[in-house]
Amino acid sequence: MRRIRKVPLSVITMALCTAHFVVNSATDTNEIDSRPNIVMIVADDHGLDAIGAYGNGIVQTPNIDALARDGSRFDNAFATVSSCSPSRSVILTGQQNHTNGMYGLEHKQHHFRSFDDVKSLPVLLGENGYRTARIGKYHLGPDDVYKFDEVLSKGAANDMQSIARSPVEMADKSAGFIGESKQPFFLYFASDDPHRGFPFETYPQPNTFGNRQQGYPGITEVVYQPEDVLVPPYLPDTKAARKELAQYYQSIARLDQGIGRLIQVLTAQGKFQNTLILYLSDNGIAFPGAKTTLYDAGIHLPLIVKAPGNTNISKACEQDIQNCPSHEQMVSWIDLTPTILDYANVSLSNTKVQGKSFKPVIESDQQSGWDKVFASHTMHEVMMYYPMRMVRNKHYKLIWNIAHELSYPFAADLQQSLIWQDVRRRGITQYAGRPIEDFLHRPEFELFDIEKDPQEQHNLAYLAQFNDVREALIQQLKTFQQDTQDPWLSKWQYQ
Repeated sequence: MRRIRKVPLSVITMALCTAHFVVNSATDTNEIDSRPNIVMIVADDHGLDAIGAYGNGIVQTPNIDALARDGSRFDNAFATVSSCSPSRSVILTGQQNHTNGMYGLEHKQHHFRSFDDVKSLPVLLGENGYRTARIGKYHLGPDDVYKFDEVLSKGAANDMQSIARSPVEMADKSAGFIGESKQPFFLYFASDDPHRGFPFETYPQPNTFGNRQQGYPGITEVVYQPEDVLVPPYLPDTKAARKELAQYYQSIARLDQGIGRLIQVLTAQGKFQNTLILYLSDNGIAFPGAKTTLYDAGIHLPLIVKAPGNTNISKACEQDIQNCPSHEQMVSWIDLTPTILDYANVSLSNTKVQGKSFKPVIESDQQSGWDKVFASHTMHEVMMYYPMRMVRNKHYKLIWNIAHELSYPFAADLQQSLIWQDVRRRGITQYAGRPIEDFLHRPEFELFDIEKDPQEQHNLAYLAQFNDVREALIQQLKTFQQDTQDPWLSKWQYQ
């Protein structure tokens, strides 16, 4: 008589689980994975007020505007920090930079890195059936944390020879990856435009913002005259400012053409309709008073989202882009990773993501829970220690300048900019209505009534009638710091 071998229950259970996974896997060759493709377009230092969709009628951004017509724009979208590497780390982890460890810039001597145990968006998507690739500016580390299946270009910081300055080439180089298979993909498309060009010191000439005489492949250069640009209210209306803004506009127009080519590639391969496309910037315009600050000019940024599926564009939207769908809810870059994972049907239960998905805002205009945002800046370059924490709602903003005894440090590209050098060399004591002394030496707390004072020039923090407002916002800041494991929480007790 043949003996029947007993098989341990654990082995049977493992086999059944494996069989279930094989049958139900998104990559099963017998099934088509219908989840959307994802394209995240990240500009470098693109402010809110140099896009047609946000009301600028001078700068030419027809392709970015077309995305806004096909999707919707967010009018209250905020970075959590106005510095390149820290902001990109938030974008790709859903964790505050003080949580993930990217306290400052990644490149050269600055050498900041996210912690080794952080799980980033491309890793999470890769583990859940997505192909992933990046092209253009990277400025993150370590590579194992921000791991993509394919690296289509290196993209070193401030490299004027990088393909990140040539957006049409970037789009063309992405075509092979986009058309590779039926498996859904995530493409991180990160331009170096419109960042200031290197070297930064160009006085008395304006910075080129990457523009060059020989142009770039596939680009029809759009040249602007200084007298035609719109000077935002947070900048001084000087000849120097206008010259630099004209160069900045040209860089934006180049980036826009690259986006147009990318849309053509997606459309030609039949991928456009089922692709979630996001357009955003890492931080504000690379001008003093914006980038590296937590004033709105540094963190209040464009966010345009084209959701997957068919688009019905109204006649009113076709005639005037200001009539296209928009959202007033307050979202921030901490919410990008959870939103993308939501569209990809990837559970957040086993992640350490701190934001939340705004997919319900896009799909059903969800109102509750989107009434405030937080920000956290510690350093830009390694020698520029100036930690700040911020909470903002639609009425008030509070900034806590933790090391307020220090002078505010300038990033190299801002310190050497024509606009700043012009002001300093001419002995001007005001910068767009703000005393330069106040700009360089800041009090511990800055409290602004955003509704009445959108340029944040009148500090209410030390007026008795605003004590209750200040204290309520301080408590919100402390709770935020506790919830996000902020090492600088201890600074409330001692310096």
